[in-house]
Amino acid sequence: MGFEAVIGLEIHAQLSTKTKIFCGCSTAAGASANTHVCQVCLGYPGVLPVLNHAAVDLAATAALALGCDLHPVSIFARKNYFYPDLPKGYQISQYDRPIATGGALVVDSGAGPVRVGITRIHMEEDAGKSVHDAADADRKTSLDFNRSGVPLIEIVSEPDLRTAADAAAYFEALRTLLTWIGVNDGNMEEGSLRCDANVSVRPRGTEAFGTKVEVKNLNSFRFLQKAIEFEVDRQVDVIESGGRVVQETRLFDSDTGVTVSMRSKEDAHDYRYFPDPDLPPVVLAPERLARIRSAMPELPDARRARFVSAYGLPAYDAAQLTHQKALADLFEATVAAGAAPKPVSNWLMGEWTRLLKDRELTVEASPVQAAALAGLLALIDAGTINTATAKGVLEQMFATGRSAAAIVEAEGLAQIDDDAQVEGFIAAVLAEHADAVASYRAGKAASFGFLVGQVMKRAAGKANPTRVTALLTRALTP
Repeated sequence: MGFEAVIGLEIHAQLSTKTKIFCGCSTAAGASANTHVCQVCLGYPGVLPVLNHAAVDLAATAALALGCDLHPVSIFARKNYFYPDLPKGYQISQYDRPIATGGALVVDSGAGPVRVGITRIHMEEDAGKSVHDAADADRKTSLDFNRSGVPLIEIVSEPDLRTAADAAAYFEALRTLLTWIGVNDGNMEEGSLRCDANVSVRPRGTEAFGTKVEVKNLNSFRFLQKAIEFEVDRQVDVIESGGRVVQETRLFDSDTGVTVSMRSKEDAHDYRYFPDPDLPPVVLAPERLARIRSAMPELPDARRARFVSAYGLPAYDAAQLTHQKALADLFEATVAAGAAPKPVSNWLMGEWTRLLKDRELTVEASPVQAAALAGLLALIDAGTINTATAKGVLEQMFATGRSAAAIVEAEGLAQIDDDAQVEGFIAAVLAEHADAVASYRAGKAASFGFLVGQVMKRAAGKANPTRVTALLTRALTP
């Protein structure tokens, strides 16, 4: 019979605001510890929170993009618990009246599309950060409150996922969507997007859920998949050996690839939620919702479908180009500059992306943008340079920022289209490689490719490959 996994994810996404949710402190990452703080986010007695309306707009944008029911009135509550990096002794969050419920995200899996339902989206403030110094013999822990009060949304999924790979695909698709609409910066290394996984197993074919284990603070797709795979195997081993899975919170050790127990959760923790008396209800007026809807960009799924229908791209190309909004924008801008869609797609997915990764650049920071790339492709279309030469030209464009035309002219890279000159190269190659000629005429077709390569080498890569092939075939024909 075997077992199947039941998986739900809780995604914590920092909202891309310039200031914190209840005060004017900066949300910028990387500052010295405890420099982006004030009396409000440090929880001083007597201070009052003031809601950042931009955070509400971003939360509403995420809810609309996920097809959620956006509630016109939501309530902030105090979630009471003690932790050293929680300065007030409670976290301002939303509980029984969140900003949105329902909705779904459909992701591709190896077996087809998987619909992952959304239980709720609620807003809350982030906690501070405990910094553990492993090199300190006294094992001291420092506290950095720069992150305290940074606005978050928590996106809680239904337990609709059944494999670790699908969970990772859902997390990745959600990241793409949140960055696409400008709600989150997607920086998982800095912790602005992180995930908790709720994992249980049950005998295949049964309806009742098994005992749930929560794996906390996963900040990469690969670690999420590995953590879930380990946890599923661990729980199955416990059950098959006659044991009982304990409800608990665990952490994933990426060095060893195992989850380790953090704390037991045999009984639901009583956070003693109650409405925050210092914050009025959040009211989303119809005109405000209309403004948020009108500012929503075309979403990835819709743009992917349009790339197929409007530009005739294969579904694979469309999926790759819509993985980032900036890349999709660059594709359309390059086509608008006069380049044909499929060659633009090929170059963006191939050589252009390779050079971008080699230099560890973002799409926005690339020195080769739409007009420059369209100019390179125009030289290929005109027969001025061939594809092999174009790759070298693109590399120089990345290195120098010069246009393709300027590089081709300065380096003398224009393609050789003079048949007489190409025939001279061919004659010299045939004379030098009589054995390859004899091999080809004896029926070994691979020798032809060798001879083409030798002609291109003699022409310093500037000969027209189509003409080389035609003229070489003629020269080898008795």
